[in-house]
Amino acid sequence: MGADKERELDGKVALITGAGGCIGRSTAAVLARRGARIVAVDHPAADLSALSAALPSGVKPILIEADVTAEEDVRRYVASALAEAGRIDIFFNNAGIEGPQAAIADYPVRDFRRVLDVNVVGVFMGLQAVLPEMVRQGSGSIINASSIAGMIGATNMAGYIASKHAVLGLTRVAALEGAAAGVRVNSVHPGFIESRMLSDIAVRLGSEASALAETVPARRLGTPEEVANAVAFLASDDSSYMNGASLVLDGGVTVG
Repeated sequence: MGADKERELDGKVALITGAGGCIGRSTAAVLARRGARIVAVDHPAADLSALSAALPSGVKPILIEADVTAEEDVRRYVASALAEAGRIDIFFNNAGIEGPQAAIADYPVRDFRRVLDVNVVGVFMGLQAVLPEMVRQGSGSIINASSIAGMIGATNMAGYIASKHAVLGLTRVAALEGAAAGVRVNSVHPGFIESRMLSDIAVRLGSEASALAETVPARRLGTPEEVANAVAFLASDDSSYMNGASLVLDGGVTVG
């Protein structure tokens, strides 16, 4: 990282949901290295201790256990962030699950609802709680985690595909609602990223994550840190004229 990037987020408070996962953890580390104070949110079963270990020496994150599908928990994690850090400058609305893989005819309705509850309702309630606070302070950058699944279709992933398309729509609405107050809302759309989620999907397909790299024009998987760097860009003033944009990181998968 260049010297000009090392402290570009000094004084900023970054709230991250799904912070215990591969992308959330890497993003917390990148934002912390650039000077942001980290407020990390994940469900009680998540390993937030691994997140603390990934951060630069001496950085003490604010750790909050919360269920992003529970309205009272969402209000609480936002209130806790404000009480302990004073403000929220960056919101990485990242918590999500992949759900099962099955044809629509066989996809359990309860699982479909669960995926939408985490990936759509959780994102919506995060926006609902954070956006007004940023509007009141007259600044802020929100980055919603979608996926290339929010831009293309795929068989046997109805819940995930539908939910990530919905995140794109929510991003565009929120971008328009916050723009006049100086709040920007953008989305990131990772492709095949080295992660627990990708490994699980590959296993269900009877394959390995490394085999999926052969389907990528770049002939490799992406890394969580590459996604984190994109989030950091959207969080920074370097992207000050980007609002409602969709930043794709997929090694060329969606080009053709």
